Amino acid sequence: MEKIIGLLDKYYMVYLQGLWGTLWISAVTVLCGTLLGLLVAAFRMSRSKILNSFASAYIEVLRGTPILLQLYFFWIGLPKLLPFELSDTMCIVVALVINASAYISEIIRAGINAVDKGQWEAARSVGLSEIHMMTHVIMPQAVKNILPALCNEFITTVKGTSLASVFFVGELMTSYKSVQAATFLALQSLTIVGVIYFLLNFILSRLLRVLERRLTASD
Repeated sequence: MEKIIGLLDKYYMVYLQGLWGTLWISAVTVLCGTLLGLLVAAFRMSRSKILNSFASAYIEVLRGTPILLQLYFFWIGLPKLLPFELSDTMCIVVALVINASAYISEIIRAGINAVDKGQWEAARSVGLSEIHMMTHVIMPQAVKNILPALCNEFITTVKGTSLASVFFVGELMTSYKSVQAATFLALQSLTIVGVIYFLLNFILSRLLRVLERRLTASD
């Protein structure tokens, strides 16, 4: 216990920097993943067979391969494919965004499909266009179905960012590696990181429950 307190006292800034890295990577991943997921969900629900097939293949490939493999693929492949230089961190963030978009697109699609069919028919009966129907009738109701699952995806992403430490991206698990390399106190450093992850996800889970209760009450 004394060694853990000593590590916190000496290296607390390293852990705080790692926590900040985990939070911003997770936030960017979910935000950009949601925007991309909206597009993929639109393709998936499109009447065009080409767009539908593309979205289906996109989702199946990303959900059917390990995320670590995808991180390696983008880490190695992106700098070779793009005409401009990209940092290791940005390569990993892009990979996380694309991976998250596959899962979020299915969350969005399920949320939209959960809206009562009568709402669709009522919107069409009053002459609303497809765009107005989605923006004014369907999506406001679908958001209540999507938000809790999207928050769960954020919690999953927070834990998933730990894989970025393989590439020494500045997040919590990288902080553990840095402190462990400097002190050779692997177990103590790992314990600190584990407690931080637990507290972070515990707080996020409680906030999610509050959100779910409010959404239920609003119904």
